[in-house]
Amino acid sequence: MKILKMLIVCGAAASVAACGESVRDTDTFRYLIDEFADIKIMRYQIPGWDSLSLRQKEYVYHLGEAAKYGRDIIWAQNCRYNLAVRHAVEDILDKYDGDRECKEFQDFTVYAKRLFFSNGMHHHYAEDKFFPECPKEYFSSLMDAVGTGREYTDPDSGSREDLLDIIYSPDIVPQRKSTDRSGDIVAMSAVNYYRGVTREEAEDFYAAMTDPADTTPVSYGLNSRLVKGKDGIVREEVYRVGGLYGPALEKISGELRKAAFYAENDAQRKCIDLLIDYYMTGDLALWDEYNIEWVRETDGTVDFVNGFVEDYNDPLGRKASWEALVNIKDHEASRRTEIISANAQWFEDHSPVDPRFRKEEVKGVSAKVINATTLAGDCYPSTPIGVNLPNADWIRKDYGSKSVTIANITHAYDLAALESPNSVLSEFAWDEEEVAMAKKYQSITDEVHTDLHECLGHGSGQLLPGVSPGALGEYSSTLEETRADLFGLYYVADPKLVELGVLPDKEAYKAQYANYIRNGIMVQFNRVELGRQNTEAHMQNRKLIAEWCYENGLKDNVIEKRVRDGKTYFVVNDYEALRGLFGKLLAEVQRIKSEGDYAAGKALVEKYAVDIDPALHKEVKERYDRLGLKPYGGFVNPEIVPVTDQDGKAVDYRIEYTDDYLGQMLLYGKEYSTL
Repeated sequence: MKILKMLIVCGAAASVAACGESVRDTDTFRYLIDEFADIKIMRYQIPGWDSLSLRQKEYVYHLGEAAKYGRDIIWAQNCRYNLAVRHAVEDILDKYDGDRECKEFQDFTVYAKRLFFSNGMHHHYAEDKFFPECPKEYFSSLMDAVGTGREYTDPDSGSREDLLDIIYSPDIVPQRKSTDRSGDIVAMSAVNYYRGVTREEAEDFYAAMTDPADTTPVSYGLNSRLVKGKDGIVREEVYRVGGLYGPALEKISGELRKAAFYAENDAQRKCIDLLIDYYMTGDLALWDEYNIEWVRETDGTVDFVNGFVEDYNDPLGRKASWEALVNIKDHEASRRTEIISANAQWFEDHSPVDPRFRKEEVKGVSAKVINATTLAGDCYPSTPIGVNLPNADWIRKDYGSKSVTIANITHAYDLAALESPNSVLSEFAWDEEEVAMAKKYQSITDEVHTDLHECLGHGSGQLLPGVSPGALGEYSSTLEETRADLFGLYYVADPKLVELGVLPDKEAYKAQYANYIRNGIMVQFNRVELGRQNTEAHMQNRKLIAEWCYENGLKDNVIEKRVRDGKTYFVVNDYEALRGLFGKLLAEVQRIKSEGDYAAGKALVEKYAVDIDPALHKEVKERYDRLGLKPYGGFVNPEIVPVTDQDGKAVDYRIEYTDDYLGQMLLYGKEYSTL
């Protein structure tokens, strides 16, 4: 599971102070490097790089190469047309020698940037298809000028379609993941996880493979595409070397083998060997074995994620997108997360949920603060700020989990915000007291909430015997993020955190509560087009929590809706009562998960998480637009460059920080294309 950054401009000063080496050149290092559409592009620094040994740098380098070679997989998974569209756009950007200053080419360039950012033709958050603003005829002339073919040939069926129609038609693959509950969400989704298969056929296929009594269930379908052949039989195409996405997985495995030579310990080498075996065979039992060993390995400074991990993009919440993240531990900053994880049993025992749903023994919770060195796949360019893995509930229960907070990404967000003259906080907070509270406490409480969400929230609780991990179906991702957020919200106000030295005082949590309600109930909808529903799992979870608490606190005026000068505000009047509401909702969401209560989960999501009040939505968009800010952010990677001697042997690895977003995208297209 992963947590995404809410782009609220506040608390940056605290992050600057905490960032250490990464901001030593604050006067000269520019974090914000590009803005277009609703997106801003940033770059991040790598604190601690110079303190790594040559062997550790070599390890990081090859893990980073393995990560980059998976890029084509996520493009292909997001939609079957994506790679063909990307290749056409790359050809134009690389070869076109006509007028690049005219408005039409500038509009084309914005489309290219959006395409690269989203790893395909669909908005990375809203999931709707977006279109070039330049005319179709102009796009056609660009293709003619560089000799790019206009025909798309389906590699499976051999059918042919016009590439320009694919790009411009609103009727072709309109949504990456369909939210239209009135139809077949599998058939209507553009994601390339199913071909010719209905929702009923997919569910029947995996139901036949699943034993509800199995206490160590295999995550069937996680690494495959489900297809119906001409004979009408439904089969899996497994992601493996020699199978689907084989060329990419072969390149990834080759770099992993090189990385294993430089691993810091035998446990890391064992993890890599298991991961390679899994990529060679596609055997999900090996994936589980790899995750168990990965959880156990906690001694190294260098760590990584590489695989088919998160199921957010699958309309049925079963199949995983490919992602990778290479990182190094921030030993100093990790003291906070280590304190939290060391007290995991206390938090579990004092949770407001039914004791039947608590773990009697919390095992193997490890938490640390890290600095990213390479982002890839579904973590690039848009990346989480926190991760808790593995996702399998039985592994969490029996072996524990790893939780990380990605410090240099969070700091880059905050430092880039300092480069903007406007603030969301000053526009949407009720008064100066609320603003002052946020400036004093928001940064630290953001970090602690992320720690609690990732370190403990996702790993808390347990399923009742016989309950399938997939019982909540298409609502599982939203409800799981809701559960983890509620866990963090409930405990960020607990005096235990002050006692442990994690928070400075008993008032700090109020900044987090005020911000969460303000963002969840209104501010975040600056990201959604007018007339659209709220579809992304993390945004749904925040809306669900904020609106449920507002409605259930109306009688006692816990959260008050106020209007001043035609502007709407949501103000927390009773912080202690709000904590009680968070605890009550956490108890219910945990019950839904533990019992596999699909109907109750569906009712909760459909009532509170999906539909946006149109008048409030319009107001939020207008107020946010006047600030001139971009609601979404992503990153370019630093380049890790070998320094060689006269014999070609690497004697060091240096970091080069690029400020060329399109340049990195084109470079990756040339150097790491595999499919």
